[in-house]
Amino acid sequence: MRIASKHVTAVLVAGVLAAGLAGCGAGTSGAGSTSSAGASGTPRLSGAITVFAAASLKSTFAKLASDFEATNPGTKITLNFAGSSDLVTQITQGAPADVFASADTRNMAKLADAKLIDGAPANFATNVLEIAVPPSNPASISSFADLAKPGVKVVVCAPQVPCGAATETVEKAAGTTLAPVSEESSVTDVLGKVTSGEADAGLVYVTDVKTAGDKVKGIPFAESDQAVNTYPIATVGTSKNKELAQAFIAAVTGSEGKKVLSDAGFGTP
Repeated sequence: MRIASKHVTAVLVAGVLAAGLAGCGAGTSGAGSTSSAGASGTPRLSGAITVFAAASLKSTFAKLASDFEATNPGTKITLNFAGSSDLVTQITQGAPADVFASADTRNMAKLADAKLIDGAPANFATNVLEIAVPPSNPASISSFADLAKPGVKVVVCAPQVPCGAATETVEKAAGTTLAPVSEESSVTDVLGKVTSGEADAGLVYVTDVKTAGDKVKGIPFAESDQAVNTYPIATVGTSKNKELAQAFIAAVTGSEGKKVLSDAGFGTP
């Protein structure tokens, strides 16, 4: 009986030790955690976030998100592009956003004033306007003043959109008042009017002209330096995955992000 008793005791002790070790391993990663330790002990990000970004960032952020996911397996970046003012409205109305990247500081300030961002925004890029015309340039546009000539169908962004506010600033600096045939809610909508042939010219960013390739012809103008837009990015206060949000922001503002943005024609703040 003693031999049997010792055998049972040894089995029980082994079971307790095994359970204890399993419990220690389980304690390294909680159900709601956004990171876990990799083989080297380096924290590994996981989970998903939604990034609200200005329409002019579409191509660059698509690449940055793709690169980020490839570098961090197990992460998912969902992108939502629109005019910055529309994005602010969506966020203030409760849309589930984790990161906001604006095409100007004014719209970011609206979220900051509403206590809807976490920490101070980081400025990561700059942009200026350029005239986009169809490749044949049917209205023979060569300067900003030409946009005000009778019969020229010009399209601009609405005043509340960063590219629209920049347009108003340039108008004042140039002493030229435009009579647009339409005001769009995003810079990509303006570009679409030009590429479809619905407009003789549109005021967009230099980066949009570059992205469009041979679909449009870009016409720089001297007055554009009077309206330099600075792009800030920040974590939305209601984000449920701030660790991942901050990691993505670090990628945008880091060396890789700077290269992608510079290649697309953005300036540095």
